[in-house]
Order: sequence, then structure tokens, then C-alpha cells
Amino acid sequence: MRYTLVFLLILTAVFGAGQQPAMAYVGPGLGLGAIGAILGVVLSVLLAVFAIVWYPVKRLLGLDKRKQGRQAVKPEDQ
Repeated sequence: MRYTLVFLLILTAVFGAGQQPAMAYVGPGLGLGAIGAILGVVLSVLLAVFAIVWYPVKRLLGLDKRKQGRQAVKPEDQ
């Protein structure tokens, strides 16, 4: 594992040292569009993970309103 990390760092340094500038222009429209697309993908993945994790946590903490509503109504109260 350690040798692989060292090898990848050396390889990255070797390839990174010999690069030339791309001379490419990213205008404000393309830049904001790219940032918006990246943020959209990242936030949707985070929201999906949160949604998957939140339901079991909510049930574990007893925050389920349907469950509390059923316990509040007792048969002798009706």
C-alpha cells in the first residue's frame, strides 16, 4: 500500500512537471455551467445518502409521527 502511494506520487510529479499550458479559455457561461453541473451532481448524491440514512435514524429515535399517533389513541378512549 505504501509503495503504491509513493509510486503514484512520483508518477504524478513526473507527468506534472512536463506539462505545457493548454491556452484554453473557459468563459463565464461555460464556467458557471460546469460549476452548476458539478454542484448538482454532488448535492444530489449527498441528498440521496442523507435520505437513505435518515429514515432508519428517525425510526431508531422514535420520531415517526405515524407511530406516535397510534400510541396516543387508546381503545378505552374511543
